Amino acid sequence: MPPPYPELPPVYVDERLIVVDKPADLLTVPGRGEDKQDCAIHRVQQRFNDALIVHRLDMATSGLLLLARGAEMQRSLSIAFAQRRVAKRYTAVLAGCLAEACGEVDLPLMPDWPNRPRQKVDLAHGKPSLTRWQVLARDEQAQSTRVALEPVTGRSHQLRLHMQAIGHPILGDPLYASPAQCALAPRLLLHASWLHLPELGLSFDSAAPF
Repeated sequence: MPPPYPELPPVYVDERLIVVDKPADLLTVPGRGEDKQDCAIHRVQQRFNDALIVHRLDMATSGLLLLARGAEMQRSLSIAFAQRRVAKRYTAVLAGCLAEACGEVDLPLMPDWPNRPRQKVDLAHGKPSLTRWQVLARDEQAQSTRVALEPVTGRSHQLRLHMQAIGHPILGDPLYASPAQCALAPRLLLHASWLHLPELGLSFDSAAPF
């Protein structure tokens, strides 16, 4: 039997799905090795043994994580994600002050194989990737910007790499920020703050803990 894991209380539960607020530095699914078995899905399955993963958050990212109850609902929700019928929004704090109030980043991404798990922009071979952003607040003294990020596509590390690509990496990011920018925060300042399932008439909010 696997060891008991700390509880991850649900934000919402019904017969179809479960929503939890994943803390930073917790894996969504287990990794390789005995030391990487504590994760969101194992914590939830201790209480709801029919819970299945629909999408993932990076280990360093906190916020709303959706799980399906049973294989049929997992298929349905996975298709909704793939067809962009689920809306998501993240809160982040970026290095520097963005001059514009809003914008979008449309740069194709692919794995940076020699430097995994890093991704990279590749105009020739990358998969289409689109992120919309909107400024929430600027801190001139700290030279940082709080933004809302909307990933229209769902590539690995998309938000982190797109913000780096426009010259404003997310603070605390060990992969895409400079060492000085990474040192300005105790963690990656990226939080999944809003999840909208229009076909089910459900929306969820989670305030960023930074």
